[in-house]
Amino acid sequence: MSAFVFVLPTWPTDVWMAAMKKVAPAMDVRAWPNAGRIKDITYAAAWLPPADVMKSFPNLKLICSLGAGVDAILGDPTLPPDVPIVRVNDPDLTNRMSEYIVLHVLLHHRQQARIAANQKLGVWDSFSTHAASALTVGIMGMGVLGADAAHKLRMMGFKVLGWSRTRKVVDGVECFTEVELDEFLARTDILVSLLPATSETDGILNRALLQKLSRRGPFGAPILINAGRGRQQKEDDIVTCLNNGELYAATLDVFRKEPLPSSSPLWSQPKLTITPHAAADSDPETICRYVFEQIQRHQQGQELHNLVNRQRGY
Repeated sequence: MSAFVFVLPTWPTDVWMAAMKKVAPAMDVRAWPNAGRIKDITYAAAWLPPADVMKSFPNLKLICSLGAGVDAILGDPTLPPDVPIVRVNDPDLTNRMSEYIVLHVLLHHRQQARIAANQKLGVWDSFSTHAASALTVGIMGMGVLGADAAHKLRMMGFKVLGWSRTRKVVDGVECFTEVELDEFLARTDILVSLLPATSETDGILNRALLQKLSRRGPFGAPILINAGRGRQQKEDDIVTCLNNGELYAATLDVFRKEPLPSSSPLWSQPKLTITPHAAADSDPETICRYVFEQIQRHQQGQELHNLVNRQRGY
């Protein structure tokens, strides 16, 4: 007997079970921690799974991460070493992330925070604006998500640069490698982080890095947008940079601790936009359809899509 299990300690399991049963009505769908006989479980889908859970399924053949990130799964020291892990990379998720990046680049570019503040005060303020081409957006992380966001930002007229561990080729985007970071930063007015979570990217969004960003853009200081991982940002440094003008503004969708505690000083930053890790929220049924397709590929001995390289961490 073969069964599928969701391991979702922080998500509404009933919603996901209903979605999977709709996509794959013949499949035996279960939910941890009440997963029945564990020897039946051959496939699992997880988000923020606790340590020791995956090793408890002795016949596990495939683990699917229900998001683009896999750091929480790979952080489990008891993870079965030979079980393949795949991550979701559905067109719907990709498009939603690009929507988010384009939205927040435009919000800063068109100074929407200033407009909203003026409306509350009843102030008619016809301030001067600039063209999208006056700004260079630098994207850290040029995988599927970064490349798609770059393409859509270029359509809006922004200049776009890309940075990643190895050089990527993206039409119309000048791409930089790991050793060219300083040059990439010096030319970037709006920094977008879509980096995978690895030991090399932990804490990379710190004051020393932010100080290397361009100050030649129309705002006189750079802008930060992080929709990657919270562990990549040093939040005290971001607060300092916002307060002293080293950052003009920022948008953060991810945080070192989630939900973001009400006591966090980030909430009171007038130049900061906070969103609740919702940049690429996707429809459960859409994601379940993708997961089921991966399971079918595994069962048929076909190549898995978006297979995680454990050594690289993504």
